[in-house]
Order: sequence, then C-alpha cells, then structure tokens
Amino acid sequence: MMRRRDDMTFPPEEYERRLAQVRQGMAERELDVAVISAPDNIMYLTDYQTTGYSFFQALVVPLESEPVMVTRKLEESNVIHRTWVEVTRPYPDTGDAIKTLVDVLVEIGPPGARVGFERNSYYFPAYQQDRLMEAWEHDLVDCYGMVEESRVTKSPVEIEVMRRAAVAGQAGMAAGLQAAVPGATENDVAAAVSHAMFSAGGEFPAVMPYIASGPRSMIGHSTWEGRTIQPGEHVFLEVGGCYRRYHAAMMRTAVTGELTDALHSAQETMKNALAEVRALMKPGVPVGHVDRLVRELIEANDVGAQLVTRAGYSIGISFPPSWDEGYFLSVMEREERPLEEGMTFHIIPWMWGVGGTQTVGISDTIAVTADGCESLFTLPEDFTVHPA
Repeated sequence: MMRRRDDMTFPPEEYERRLAQVRQGMAERELDVAVISAPDNIMYLTDYQTTGYSFFQALVVPLESEPVMVTRKLEESNVIHRTWVEVTRPYPDTGDAIKTLVDVLVEIGPPGARVGFERNSYYFPAYQQDRLMEAWEHDLVDCYGMVEESRVTKSPVEIEVMRRAAVAGQAGMAAGLQAAVPGATENDVAAAVSHAMFSAGGEFPAVMPYIASGPRSMIGHSTWEGRTIQPGEHVFLEVGGCYRRYHAAMMRTAVTGELTDALHSAQETMKNALAEVRALMKPGVPVGHVDRLVRELIEANDVGAQLVTRAGYSIGISFPPSWDEGYFLSVMEREERPLEEGMTFHIIPWMWGVGGTQTVGISDTIAVTADGCESLFTLPEDFTVHPA
C-alpha cells in the first residue's frame, strides 16, 4: 500500500491507477521487477522531481510488494517530502549507485528475478547499464515504453494541470509579443516572457523560450543572444509554459513595421492549417493523417517556405533537455496509431524560410476530447504588428 497524502500534484487514486497500469504491463512482459530510471516516468508514478537527475536514480517496482526508490542521498528528501514512496535506499556521493540497485534487486526478489529496465532512458548511461548487466546474472530485458504507454493519454486531472501550464505560457507569450519592438533586444523579450510566465504561476520549463529576430530565425533552435530588433523585421517566439513539470507550448510571430504580402500569406496559411487540424482531430483518426494534412497545406504555400520537421508531437511531463514526448509519439505520416481521448499534442505548422530569409510560426497545444479536440490556449493567432 502506498502512503496516502493530500499534498501531491494529484490525489492518491491517480497514482494507484498509474502504478496498477505499469504492473499490468509488467505481467504482460513476464517481469518480476521493473527498474524505472527516466525522470519523467519516475515523476509520473510518484510525483518525485529534482533537478539532480544527472545522478543515477530509479524507482524499483516489484510485481506485488512495496516499490523502492534508489537515489543519491541528497535527493532522498524529495522522496520523503514529495511522494507516496515509503522505502528508500539512498547512496552517498562516495557510494556506488549500481551496487545499491543490485542490492535492492536481491533484497526484494524473488531469487533470479526477471528484471526489466529502460534501455532508452536519458540518464541511465551505457557504462552503468553494462555494469548492471555484469552484476545481474539473471534475465535482464528492455522494458522501454511500458510507462510511456500509460502516459500517451492524459486523465482529466492531468489535462487540468496542463491548463495551468497553458495559462503561464500564454501570459509569457503575450508579454513577449508586446516587448518585441524595434530597439529592444532579444534579451529584453526573453526577460518579459520569463517574468510574465513565472508571475502567472509557471515553473521552470524543460526549455526556456525561443526568441529569434530577423535573420537569426533561420537558425534552428536559436534563442536570445542580445541582438537588437530592427525596424522592418520579424521576431519568432516559441514558449512552453510549465506547471508541476507538465507543459503546454505555442509559437507566435511579431512584426516590426509593415505586414508584407508574403508574411500575411504565411500567417493565413498557418492559421488555416490549425483550423483544418482542429476540424480533423478526434478519436479514431490515425495520427499520421494529421501530419499529412498539415504537410499538404503548408507545402502548398506561395512564399517559398517549407515544413522541415514533423507536424507535431505528444506533450506532457518533461524535464530538460526537451519539453516534448515525441520520443514515444510524434505526429509523422508513418504513425498509424489512432487518436484517443486524452492525447495532447503540440501541433506545429510553422514555415521555414518565407522568401528564403524568414522563419515564422503559429502553433497550438491541443487535447483530444470524446468527440473532437480543443485548444488549451485563447491567445489570438494573427501576427503582432508593431509600428516601425
């Protein structure tokens, strides 16, 4: 039985449901024990979070008995003060994390247990996996995707937390758009975004805002570097609000001076793509159909732009270095999985290289409902135009 407390992000029943789903997955894979090491998966199951996840940590889940948290000693306080987990096995900075993990596997058994581990976990590096394989002489199998399968659809209480992330992200974006005027620097815009986002209840996001002005918008994933915004330019912004590690993200664009015919055409193309996507998305529609629709609409543009990435990705719990869940569900043409109620996506019909020199974006975080979908944002999609 997990420790029941009323100060976690979700009620105890939510964590009981999640743990039960994981144990069902373990039974299907004939696992006696699962070693969950991805920070986002650990948080999903327990509410545990820390910025210290570069040190090895794992939730060790047996099929029936109490889960055990293996952490660096400093991080044990996060288990005690944040989670329902009652059993911890901390190791000191001078200790051996993998030896501690193996000792726990021996302790909770059964003898010769078939153990699953997340081979794709960012923070379970190859050399530590090699040491575990050398030390554990019994069945050790990859169970990557088992927790993620539960995370693909969000429960109603998760959607509500994402709405709080969206409120913060939208406040930051609105402030950033207003700050993106001629003479301001990209740093000024980033400061405005950050102040408004955090004042609105947001927490540190997995990625800080992307702010790129003028020609710098053509550099993928570039963000503020002190450049001064000039008259007659545009500013690309992408902001992800965060609350309790859940994210909601959006792209918008500001223009300093005239909204040229090319920029207006790009704006209308992206707005139309999002409107068409919202009309399409509902349970049962294959995810790949969303990509195909976005790609066809964007690539039919008359301003020389491209859609150089996937059309979107699942979004939810994330830690740095990325706010997306695209590593387990991306909006790409080959994805045949049908949409389900509770799935949440950042849909990104952005346009790379308008006229060969300008990258612009309008995007949305969308939740699939029982009979359609809904945006988590209310911010207008039109470009923000400031006088030159």
